[in-house]
Amino acid sequence: MSRPFLHQYTVSEAGSRRWLYVLHGIYGTGRNWASFARRLVARRPEWGAVLVDLRLHGHSPRFEPPHTLAACVHDVLELSESLERPVDATLGHSFGGKVALMVAAAATPSQTWMIDATPSRRSPGGGAARLLDVIRRHPGPFAERRDAVSVVEAEGFASPVAHWLATNLVFVDARYRWRLDPDAAEELLADYFRRDLWDVIETPVPPSEVHVVRAAQSDILSADDRGRLRAAMLNGRVHFHELTGGHWLHVDNPDGLPDLVAEHL
Repeated sequence: MSRPFLHQYTVSEAGSRRWLYVLHGIYGTGRNWASFARRLVARRPEWGAVLVDLRLHGHSPRFEPPHTLAACVHDVLELSESLERPVDATLGHSFGGKVALMVAAAATPSQTWMIDATPSRRSPGGGAARLLDVIRRHPGPFAERRDAVSVVEAEGFASPVAHWLATNLVFVDARYRWRLDPDAAEELLADYFRRDLWDVIETPVPPSEVHVVRAAQSDILSADDRGRLRAAMLNGRVHFHELTGGHWLHVDNPDGLPDLVAEHL
């Protein structure tokens, strides 16, 4: 039996000839970026967007372990081959930003966009790890979707975050259950935290360019990260941008982000 491919949703025009692969953050899906993609393609119809559901996420298969960033890169490149659409550029948000950098090292797209993501190694923790703990301690099933939302809110998360996480529910046997496998997702997160990918930014393979976009109201990129990025700009192939908005920049600044990407693609 042939290996299944990642699930993807494509936004394109009849004249689209180049392809931007969009890689979501942890616990997200490709369709989270549909509005961004529609705005971008409207501005640059020669480009199409492939909105990928990474392994363990959305409607993609779980695949076999190990669940690592390298495995995600392999999945994306296999998907590109199956679609016969080259990876001309990548855009990754948060967790997907590191995947995008590793795709850049493997496939040398013309551009790589990191949206509010850091290439630095980090200590495990933060909101992503806390949400995983919530899923592990409250596996369901839930009679109603709102019951799962209430559980997440009771753990101290804001209502928009709880509703967003609830997009990971599936309806099985008249009950709602989490689609996410917490143990497998923990493998992905552990690999994400331990990876240092500064070499991809500081020595990009010609003629590839790297664009890093910081959300002004986010603390994902530290002061040290920002200083190192500005130094990397001296190589002429690294570009550092800042836009108003929080970590979910494609939601907070729905016109600014596609305008920026469209200007530089």
